Amino acid sequence: SQRTGRHLGMWSMRVLIGCMWSQSVLWKLPLPVSSGLQYWTEQMGTRAAFEFHREFVTGFLIPNLHLFGPLVFLTELMLAVAFMLGLGVRFAGVIGILFVLHLWFGIYLPGEPAEWPWSYVFLIMVMFLLVLDAAGRSLGLDAWLRHHVPAVRDGTGVLGRLFHAAG
Repeated sequence: SQRTGRHLGMWSMRVLIGCMWSQSVLWKLPLPVSSGLQYWTEQMGTRAAFEFHREFVTGFLIPNLHLFGPLVFLTELMLAVAFMLGLGVRFAGVIGILFVLHLWFGIYLPGEPAEWPWSYVFLIMVMFLLVLDAAGRSLGLDAWLRHHVPAVRDGTGVLGRLFHAAG
């Protein structure tokens, strides 16, 4: 039933977003703090769109980057796996949107020629569409679980309630 152009298109968009997140994980190594993550976090401390965001970055994130570096790495790895496998795509999409919003507000500097702010907007829009359409149900593990696991299909048990709450 999923052998349609729509499902194939949704699958390809979801997998490509997963590939994007997996590529972003690579420059977060070596742990606990990579030079790339440190550089861009420091950029947020000077370029953030809002003063409270700059203060949060400089007063909290940068001093504790050794703790947040591994969390950022693991979160982005989870996003990559979730999108590529189609598992928990709605949850992953919301987390991805929050990550991109943090980047957009953090490194956006009006007039900066190296940054095009609309790229963040478009990335948010793509992930929003993946959330809205429950893209894990297009050739993904979300669809497989709904079909083959009675607790998920019937909404019983912890796993079933989680999937039904996610829509």
